[in-house]
Amino acid sequence: MDPVQPPAAPPPALVVGAPRSGAGKSTLTLALLAALRRRGVRVGAAKSGPDYIDPAFHAAACGRPSPNLDSWAMPPPRLGAAAAAAAEGCELLLVESAMGLFDGAGTEPGRQGSAADLAARFGWPVLLLLDASGQSQSAAAVARGFATHHPAVRIAGVVLNRVASERHRRGAAEAIAATGLPVWGALPRDAAIALPERHLGLVQARELGTLPALLDRLAALAESHLDLNAIQAAAAASGTPARPSPGPALPPPGQRVAVAEDAAFSFLYPHLLAGWHAAGATLHRFSPLADEPPPEGCDACWLPGGYPELHAGRLAVAGGFLDGLRRFAATRPVHGECGGFMVLGQGLEDAGGVRHPMAGLLGHATSFARRRMQLGYREARLLADGVLGRAGQVLRGHEFHYASISDPGGDLPLAELRDAAGTALGPAGGRRGPVSGSFFHAIALQDPS
Repeated sequence: MDPVQPPAAPPPALVVGAPRSGAGKSTLTLALLAALRRRGVRVGAAKSGPDYIDPAFHAAACGRPSPNLDSWAMPPPRLGAAAAAAAEGCELLLVESAMGLFDGAGTEPGRQGSAADLAARFGWPVLLLLDASGQSQSAAAVARGFATHHPAVRIAGVVLNRVASERHRRGAAEAIAATGLPVWGALPRDAAIALPERHLGLVQARELGTLPALLDRLAALAESHLDLNAIQAAAAASGTPARPSPGPALPPPGQRVAVAEDAAFSFLYPHLLAGWHAAGATLHRFSPLADEPPPEGCDACWLPGGYPELHAGRLAVAGGFLDGLRRFAATRPVHGECGGFMVLGQGLEDAGGVRHPMAGLLGHATSFARRRMQLGYREARLLADGVLGRAGQVLRGHEFHYASISDPGGDLPLAELRDAAGTALGPAGGRRGPVSGSFFHAIALQDPS
């Protein structure tokens, strides 16, 4: 009998954090991924907290999916399994923080959704990115504060961003080095490397035809301005042993799932897809913007979030898609998340105030002209059996949208929502026969029993 082989040691990882949003974490992460991959390093990426857009850029830079690691929405066993899956096959894992390093929600220590939770739980060191705009030596005080704020979060080193001159760089770097923290480089102010944005964040990677050239520029920038050897050497392996996956984060909606995928429907978490695959489900993609209906051989249809508000006119005249969706929904489950929920309604008002007819499978209507940002973690208790789970089961996820409900319709609600603080937000979403949807993006079921 062959001897039992011990499990492979987890690869080293490094969290890319900053004091706030907008400091340049995405740009730095992409630059590191592209530069290390150019060196031949098998590098992987993950994103802390809820985010669809950054992981798609990560995937383009490192050549493999970039999952989300969410300490608030994922129960600890699932978070550990997700971290192990993110690192599998890598020589180095970079984890990009959402918002500021310590920013999260809720009150339970270690389950606030922050990147600091991940650093503390897994023993991953942090590369702290500091936007040096409008300051010099004062950046050292910020770095010192971050280095001492949490005893289980180790700041391994600092990178400066948006440095205006050599004098500017030297003043900030020397002051930070005096605190005992190494400075691994400084990126100059350069509008040419900025990633284009729209109302939900960055323009999607799939829409950016210049992305390969941008990644090449970022790799060259990292090689010229950063100490890549020191950054790679600072990464550390997880101190938490990998555990077997506890099963899919969300049950597959069927065994053969039709999944809408194009520029209007693209927000679907990689860990959900991986879990559905592991549970034996097969995914069959189709494009509503290409006027494709859900494939007839499927037993469930999933309409992810995305940007249907930018394509409402095209979707309204996509008769093949809309008629096929209605035929499908007559006998099989259809679920829509956020943008998918908008398309399942009676109509969608675009930014110019023009109302476009949608599938009409639920009774509500939505408007992008009457914008109201909704952003935050959500806990959803299901009110009926359906593709998300059984009545009474609890899921955690989030909302992030600017569209509003212009007509609530008369459908039964899908779930009762609470925010991360436990405040009741009331009923949400809609269900009618086998059709369901809401603005809520599911990340993980909390009680899989």
